[in-house]
Amino acid sequence: MWYWLFKYVLLGPVLFALGRPRIEGAHHLPAHGPAILASNHQAVMDSFYLPLRAPRRITFLAKSEYFTGTGPIGRFQEWFFTAVGQVPIDRTGADAAADALAAGLRVLDDGNLLGIYPEGTRSPDGRLYKGKTGMARMALASGVPVIPVAMIGTAKLNPIGSRLPRPTKIVVRIGEPIDFSRFNGMAGNRFVERAVTDEVMYKLMQLSGQEYVDVYAASLKAPAPNDPARPGTAAVQ
Repeated sequence: MWYWLFKYVLLGPVLFALGRPRIEGAHHLPAHGPAILASNHQAVMDSFYLPLRAPRRITFLAKSEYFTGTGPIGRFQEWFFTAVGQVPIDRTGADAAADALAAGLRVLDDGNLLGIYPEGTRSPDGRLYKGKTGMARMALASGVPVIPVAMIGTAKLNPIGSRLPRPTKIVVRIGEPIDFSRFNGMAGNRFVERAVTDEVMYKLMQLSGQEYVDVYAASLKAPAPNDPARPGTAAVQ
């Protein structure tokens, strides 16, 4: 219930006023059944504007830090992400990747749409970075299609480090579903996983118009020795 209240009553109208979001290619989204929505990631607002324009509910895997904060802000944050149906993922344990994979597969097994950012974190400079293979493992294990999604304009509305949004024009561009059934029975093959990931990233590059960089975005965000680790976006490695 809270998901739809936030979308249509409590938060959605404000987001519409700030971003005037337009969706392109909405017919590529299935009316029912599971699918993976693989999106580029330029700003925190990606996780708001994609669900806002998609006709179906989308579940994202969210880092567990969003659910473990303290004080009034921490409690509100935990309630908010729980209310809108996001799934917490602990990225620090030895089994983090396996746990994230299992959580994603549960979402798909229930017939839902799963949102994933293959880059693993926000782009530090607006370019598109090398994808991690967790998305491919989910696609191969579940057999569901992968739908590429390009978020355009969110970095202008919500630049990294900004506190207040800057009104602009947002475009949510949905690409054609990619069927990887040709790789049936090859789940667990790391070369196939890389091929699947790279195919999706190529489609994202075409949809978004971003320059592609063949390194992981997280490698550019690594803190210096003895500096506290920087927070990032939950992702399957």
